[in-house]
Amino acid sequence: MNTELIKPRRRDLFAGFFSVGITGFGGVLPQAHSMLVQRRRWLSEGDFAEQLGLCQVLPGPNIVNMAVSVGARFHGAMGAMVAVSGLLLAPMVIVLLLASLYGRYRQLPLVEQVMHGLASAAAGLLLAMALRLLPRLERRGWSALVVIATFAAIALFRLPLLWVLLATIPLALGLAWLSKGGRGE
Repeated sequence: MNTELIKPRRRDLFAGFFSVGITGFGGVLPQAHSMLVQRRRWLSEGDFAEQLGLCQVLPGPNIVNMAVSVGARFHGAMGAMVAVSGLLLAPMVIVLLLASLYGRYRQLPLVEQVMHGLASAAAGLLLAMALRLLPRLERRGWSALVVIATFAAIALFRLPLLWVLLATIPLALGLAWLSKGGRGE
């Protein structure tokens, strides 16, 4: 681990993930990246990219997986619980309140327009984070082909995500192993 990185205390984990949970709905990975790497310096860019890769192949929401992974990394099972609690406490209360309001006012045109705007903003934030991580990823010809094939399978051919992952994960792992000469380095 890089010596300039900071090991958070449990209450820091709660506060950090609470700040992520309270500042966004849906696509909060850009906020998590900012908090973990840039502001609090708990993870390096490489650490974040590795954690994100792991979190994306595990079942469940990526951000919850990230909270579990980061919390456990620094304070074991208790750290994982503290980080997830911080992440989910305020949003759970807010979402329950908003759901009751949405149920009552969803037919209003203004509410529909706001929902479309929020979806666009979330997509933009996710794209910005992906572009920020792109220069730090290892460049191999086969990995670009796997990315393109995965994108095409999901976005163009509309294949189920589970089946695409079940096919591409072993493919990517096998290609990575072969590119390292089968030595598992």
